[in-house]
Amino acid sequence: MSEARDVVAVILEDHRTMEELLRRMRSVEEDRGAARKDFAALLIAHGEAEEAEVYPALKRFQNVDDEEIEHGEEEHHEGNEALLALLEVDDVGSDEWDEKLEELATAITHHIDEEERTILNGARENVPDERRAELGEVFLRDRAKHLKADCGSIDSVRAVVRAH
Repeated sequence: MSEARDVVAVILEDHRTMEELLRRMRSVEEDRGAARKDFAALLIAHGEAEEAEVYPALKRFQNVDDEEIEHGEEEHHEGNEALLALLEVDDVGSDEWDEKLEELATAITHHIDEEERTILNGARENVPDERRAELGEVFLRDRAKHLKADCGSIDSVRAVVRAH
């Protein structure tokens, strides 16, 4: 099995990218607007693909905690709401930017930590390698579909927030 296609490895890679984008959004030396755009697209595509393809499949495995999966979905919604609040800030150098960015960072880092400790460890321990590889491919395909549809635009994020 190719490690890059294992759904757990792919999700972890996205998490590290999100953390790097959060760092870039905090830095006055970076293009904060560009980092926000990249972050918005990745966060929405990642969360939508997890909820559509990964979480339902994991619920079918014994010893993968369904309550943690449902909690993960709730945390996606909280992260999406915080993202929308940041997208609505015009001035990337303002106090409002800093405040909304920290709210987003808090929500996302909490979710990443919890998901990695519970859902992803459960998947590693209980889901066969072949199935994780299949899920990785399906996740990447669904995520790519969302990215191609400009899922990180403010209108798309609003629609995702309203839908949940």
